[in-house]
Amino acid sequence: MMTKRWVNRPEGSTWGDWGPDDQRGRMNLVTPEKRLAAAREVTEGLAFCLSMPLDMPGGNAVNPKRLPPRFGPVFHPPGAEDFYYNYDWNAIQDGNMDVTSDECVTIHSQYSTQWDSFAHVGSRFDADGDGEAERVYYNGYRAGEHIKPPDDPDGMGARALGVENMAMSGMQGRGVLVDFERHFGRARTAVDYDMLMEVFAKDGVTVEEGDFFLFHTGWDEMILEMAGDPDAGKLHASGAVLNGFDERILDWITESGVVALISDNMAIEAPDGYGETRGGCSRLPVHRHCLFRLGVHLGEIWYLKELADALHERGRSRFLLTAPPLRMPGAVGSPATPVATI
Repeated sequence: MMTKRWVNRPEGSTWGDWGPDDQRGRMNLVTPEKRLAAAREVTEGLAFCLSMPLDMPGGNAVNPKRLPPRFGPVFHPPGAEDFYYNYDWNAIQDGNMDVTSDECVTIHSQYSTQWDSFAHVGSRFDADGDGEAERVYYNGYRAGEHIKPPDDPDGMGARALGVENMAMSGMQGRGVLVDFERHFGRARTAVDYDMLMEVFAKDGVTVEEGDFFLFHTGWDEMILEMAGDPDAGKLHASGAVLNGFDERILDWITESGVVALISDNMAIEAPDGYGETRGGCSRLPVHRHCLFRLGVHLGEIWYLKELADALHERGRSRFLLTAPPLRMPGAVGSPATPVATI
């Protein structure tokens, strides 16, 4: 049955494939059987944290619109002068030996290790079939109607496609990792389809429908080496990225059946120029293809070095990935603390 939200869907998209109200996209491909297959990749029980410290990269030079977390105190009891931090309960009850702390944290949801929801990137597209493009997101959800702006009287936020849908899906399955740094070094390299297939062939990598695809570039180590004072120019000129202007890369994402693309870099692709790609001009063709067209999530600024080394030592590329975001209704992105188990 045709969804009321659209008459046209983008060519090659998955809009409507899992129903008119679907908000999970290709996570629908991660069936119980796929999770069981992922669990069978665990042979040693070794776990790897795939999150950067969430105050990294530090400052806002790498992305001026995003700031590091800021801690603040809370009061106890309400209206009291004392901060509820190292709070000595003896102050209100003689002999009480408890000392307790609490806090509030202001956090930009996509500052460090994070997930993009489908509400993060949409596109101008003639979903109504009236000859005029409107602002829409995956499966035809609308800017203004479903993705509410800051001046909305009921408050801003994603009433559809928010990260809570990702949290409820579990974001767990089989991860497949390739180490681009081992092949290309730390130079900025736009990886096209032929280069990607060559890496797969050299490393014996197979990606199947329902897999999470990860690639390590060395960005994670560079950020940690910069110790909170990042050289943004150096970072943005370093590391391999997927070449989203190569139509065959977009075709591979479509045909592979991957449910997410994940990297230790900032954007999976190079966010530093515009070009023509399917559907018109774009600065982020992989973002548009994945988040808007296919329902494929993106994970950025993950810590992949230790996992990449461990897999290389064992001649492996597959593992169990568990990576739910915060279950925060209405958020368009979320911090994550993913765990890989081999």
